Amino acid sequence: MDIPATGFVTGGKFAEYINRAFRRLRNSIADRASGGTNILLKCPRAKRLPAPDSLARFARLLNVRRSGGSIPVEDKDLVAAELFKLDGPKRPSEFGRIIPPDNEWIATQPFEAILFPALEIIDAHHHLWDHPGFRYLVPEFAADMEGHNVVATIFAECHSMYRAEGPPQLRHVGETEFVIGQQAYAASGQYGHAHIAAGIIGHADLRLGAGVEEALNAHIAVAHDRFKGIRYSANYDPSDAIMGSPSDDRPGVLADPKIREGLKTLAQMGLSFDCWVFFHQLDEVVALARAIPELNIILNHCGGPLGYGPYASNRDEHYRLWSEGMQRVALEPNVSCKVGGIMGRGAAYDYIHAETPPDSQTLADLWRPWFEPTIEWFGADRCMFESNYPLEKMGTSYRTLYNCFKRIASNASVSEREALFAGTARNIYRM
Repeated sequence: MDIPATGFVTGGKFAEYINRAFRRLRNSIADRASGGTNILLKCPRAKRLPAPDSLARFARLLNVRRSGGSIPVEDKDLVAAELFKLDGPKRPSEFGRIIPPDNEWIATQPFEAILFPALEIIDAHHHLWDHPGFRYLVPEFAADMEGHNVVATIFAECHSMYRAEGPPQLRHVGETEFVIGQQAYAASGQYGHAHIAAGIIGHADLRLGAGVEEALNAHIAVAHDRFKGIRYSANYDPSDAIMGSPSDDRPGVLADPKIREGLKTLAQMGLSFDCWVFFHQLDEVVALARAIPELNIILNHCGGPLGYGPYASNRDEHYRLWSEGMQRVALEPNVSCKVGGIMGRGAAYDYIHAETPPDSQTLADLWRPWFEPTIEWFGADRCMFESNYPLEKMGTSYRTLYNCFKRIASNASVSEREALFAGTARNIYRM
């Protein structure tokens, strides 16, 4: 159907998700018509929105949200349009967004010899996807990690390759199917010795409560013991400048009774919960850990420090709040922490304006205030380094990134270093 760039669509309530999502898209305008059920959406064929069918997709979303349903999987590219900026300049222009890395710029980074080359690494958090203009699959990942002794990796869900058809609560299983296919590529031996995606963190709709068990069993049926648990992003911030969760962008997600019911089901099945929140939400993690002490919680990205948007000023105060929150979380024995993943949102390293990417010592100096205390508070046996690739590739090569981690851990004992780079991930994810 030929839909004009501007027109009327019928819908009920202009859902909060739509409101928040499209307010953030610079080149689009969403206006509510007063009274009645018609909503006028002005969509002047913005670069960051699909055209000409964008209005049809808006209509589908509105109709689904009116009935209280979830965002259809076939509209996942709208989520991608919100998260990814695929057609802009080769270099990032703003923090908190994802663009394909500028490989030519990354190549200007000072070449470094691999530190501790024999040290075994289990990369505790990375992604694989094939978005238009941004392909990152096993061949690309294997090429990036070359040099370091990466023996295995943990894939973390990223809303990639969901099933286009079938029951909505099972469509997320398509991502696990996709990753198992990628794992077969890695197992061929043509891309090095690393067991890529030896562990898989998938996604499931925790709003189903105990009903999430069906989806979890479906993931297990596909990946068997490689399936380790799920990530359900709960990161929320009221500022339009800060991108929240693509799954459930509302405050208080971790306290929702249905969410907790789903997490109890997860724990009963022996699966883990990867938890992504922002630093001002850390007390919500404490409350969750105490409410479900049998749940294995893995805090993502050093507890979500923010350094851009409204958090670009008063950094000392924000750091203090992060520090105090992390120390409270660290007291909960069922919570471990992934160390890394703060480039895009922490904004301690200004990769947007840097003429060349920094060396590993410079990176270590910039990130040490977050990484070292985290390791001290949680202990090496509850911390694991993560690449968060390919997101961190916007600012550094994999070689330099892991050299940075190795510099930060250089004063650790041999056993602590082994835990940080592989042992903790192996234990926490039951590998």
